[in-house]
Amino acid sequence: MATYLAEGSPTTELTDDRLREGLASCFRQLGDRQHVLALPPDFTRYNSRAGLLTCMTHDYFGDRLTDVMPALGTHVPMPDWQLEKMFPGVPKSLFREHRWREDVVTIGQVPSDFVSQVTEGICSKPWPTQLNRLVWEGGHDLILSIGQVVPHEVIGMANYNKNVFIGTGGAVGINESHFIGAAYGMERMMGRADTPLRRILNYAQDHFCRDLPLVYVLTVVGSNDAGKLVTRGLFIGDDHECFERAAELSVQVNFTVLEEELQKVVVYLDPEEFHSTWLGNKSVYRTRMAIADDGELIVLAPAVRTFGEDPEIDQLIRKYGYRTTPEIMRFVEENEDLQNNLSAAAHLIHGSSENRFSITYCPGGLSREEVEGVGYLYGDLDEAQRRYDPEQLTDGWNSMPDGEKVFFVGNPALGLWANEKRIR
Repeated sequence: MATYLAEGSPTTELTDDRLREGLASCFRQLGDRQHVLALPPDFTRYNSRAGLLTCMTHDYFGDRLTDVMPALGTHVPMPDWQLEKMFPGVPKSLFREHRWREDVVTIGQVPSDFVSQVTEGICSKPWPTQLNRLVWEGGHDLILSIGQVVPHEVIGMANYNKNVFIGTGGAVGINESHFIGAAYGMERMMGRADTPLRRILNYAQDHFCRDLPLVYVLTVVGSNDAGKLVTRGLFIGDDHECFERAAELSVQVNFTVLEEELQKVVVYLDPEEFHSTWLGNKSVYRTRMAIADDGELIVLAPAVRTFGEDPEIDQLIRKYGYRTTPEIMRFVEENEDLQNNLSAAAHLIHGSSENRFSITYCPGGLSREEVEGVGYLYGDLDEAQRRYDPEQLTDGWNSMPDGEKVFFVGNPALGLWANEKRIR
């Protein structure tokens, strides 16, 4: 096992040419490969540079890149316009859809005693390690898992083997992994590389995937002084060290620690990227540790028109709503539909403020009745955007004409914000 490339720093700006050179040098180290599978993220990680790296992979391998499977997890399949924008030049014939309820195989079980140990007894069931059949049975001699390392609510830091076991995993594994993270507590994990769920996935990788030709291509992306997104790091390897070094840099680049608690936060959800609260609630996850008690979160969500990406999960969100953790845990105990969809239960916990601060959603495609029905306050989008114009606000502190002070986040998927006393 090896780390083939580890390049970057909080001030590095890797050009596209440098990304191409770094990728090609690693491919040369790997030697001759004839049957390559790429596992990039979907459009919800458009800014990860994974699309560009997948295009570069196709340029290098040509027809030896036989399959590209976006790691959808529970997300909806990518329509043609997303494929064309994120992967320009990659033939559509190469793309395979991950069907998380159907096309999976269980390759092993992480033992219950190990799960209980790392979760401090919160979960004592064996964790089923599941993969898409194409990943496990496709006969590839190289599998490239491509994506961005960034703080994450379910596992602490996104990507690495999460992209494989969750992104191309099955219903049971996804459900139970999300619930483990929610029950353990997202605020205990976000921004940390070593978490209970990560240890479970590492166990699965080390014990069940020794013969799988997995190589990870990991980016760290941040903003420069001009507000432009730049690639701060590129890490390529097949070992834990590769991820840990990327995570260390991501904490420096993507984790903003604030001295002052935030009384009012305004988050903008880009209409190309966020169409549901399932995705858009990154606005809640990534800012919650910075918001003061009795503070306010306003979410400008012009393209949000539904709650869940999956119709079944959408109905569960509408039925139970974003309630407190004790309420959701009771709903799980009492209701079979939530027991069978633990990722939905986890999402409901993640999307709750636990009654500590208010959440006002200003959606472009949901009614007041729908928004209030799941436990949020409703805000009129046009009115909110007139006052908090995302074209005029800048990331960070803004003073409004009447003297109101607000903290603006233009894309919650790119970072994590916390008050210093909440991470001690």
